[in-house]
Amino acid sequence: MNRDARTAAVALVVTLAIQAFTSLAATTPAVLAPALAADMGISASWIGVFVGLVYAGAMLSSIVSIGFMERYGAIRVSQICVILCAAGIAMVGALPASAAPLLAGAAVLLGLGYGPITPASSQILIRTIQPSRMALMFSIKQTGVPVGAALAGALLPAVAIAVGWRTAAIAVGLVGVLIALVAQSTQRALDTDAQPGRAFSVGVVVEWLRLVATSPALAELAALSFAYASVQVCMLSYLVVYLHDTLQWSLVEAGLALTAMTVGGVFGRIGWGAVADRMLNARRVLTLIGCIASACALTLACATPEWPTGAVLSLVAVLGGTAIGWNGVQLAELARHAPEGGAGAVTAAASVITFAGVVAGPPSFAALAAMTAGYRSGFVALSLVSLGAAAAFHWHGPPRRRDAPKLPSTTA
Repeated sequence: MNRDARTAAVALVVTLAIQAFTSLAATTPAVLAPALAADMGISASWIGVFVGLVYAGAMLSSIVSIGFMERYGAIRVSQICVILCAAGIAMVGALPASAAPLLAGAAVLLGLGYGPITPASSQILIRTIQPSRMALMFSIKQTGVPVGAALAGALLPAVAIAVGWRTAAIAVGLVGVLIALVAQSTQRALDTDAQPGRAFSVGVVVEWLRLVATSPALAELAALSFAYASVQVCMLSYLVVYLHDTLQWSLVEAGLALTAMTVGGVFGRIGWGAVADRMLNARRVLTLIGCIASACALTLACATPEWPTGAVLSLVAVLGGTAIGWNGVQLAELARHAPEGGAGAVTAAASVITFAGVVAGPPSFAALAAMTAGYRSGFVALSLVSLGAAAAFHWHGPPRRRDAPKLPSTTA
């Protein structure tokens, strides 16, 4: 293996591990929600507000990360983000029941760490991966999100039963510290584009946001991500609680269902990327994904405790392959429409819209569940959101051909 290939392999492994950990940390509260809520004396539906706060923090840190990546390098920023996520999830496990309101602070801390991870990894991979392998490598890296969630669903319920949910949460935080330390060995080799003397400019952030808002293709992809991300995070946040409280599954069984959904997401991200590259164009793929996810969500809303376990697991696996599987295709399209040298910054700017959908989704789901005294109405609403977004994206048609957007003048 030559030096460039070795660097590319190291970059992929490190960014995948970081992506997987931050996803594990962000998913942990949802997996532990039934036990956590009972211990803290709050309703399990609180997870919607918690997740909304996580992504409010992510929305802020994602766009701010543009300047910090330029100054300190993407690996250094990623290390700091991993530590923030580790501290946030450890705080969840350490808080006593009397301090339940402080869960909001833990959620924001998690979000501040979660937001810059995808833009940072995009910046690293663009510089190290051969262009002919870019789509596949990005897709593999992006599987870190469902892989982290799958690990949470598969491992944490059993750990919580064995040693308590608090110990399980703190253990996740310790894993983050280990990953940040391991990443240090790659920092010098991968952060070769860092500019320590570069001043942070708010103007640069504003210009990148304006670029995404005024480019038809970028704005449309960002708007689609608002809806699809909302559906995705609600599915991940409420599946365990829905199966446990409504379909009367055990916590371990519900955790395994979450694993089935996220494993479906792993295959979906890679599979849909291959379809978009070789069979259908990205627009048709993203439309098809939304339609299938809508059908699956509506079917899940109709499930009863009498349904065979295998049937429900198969359903949630297909749901994961679509509701989670869209992200790789959408990110590839963002990079394709970005100005040369601006894929990372465009990803960060568009992520503000993506995270806004995530912020809006779970609290809305929680409010609907409270008003209807059940979670079924929330899954029906997710079905409608997914179908509506897919239809709007399809009927709007591809944007008219225009000159490719250019780098903001403040970065040229």
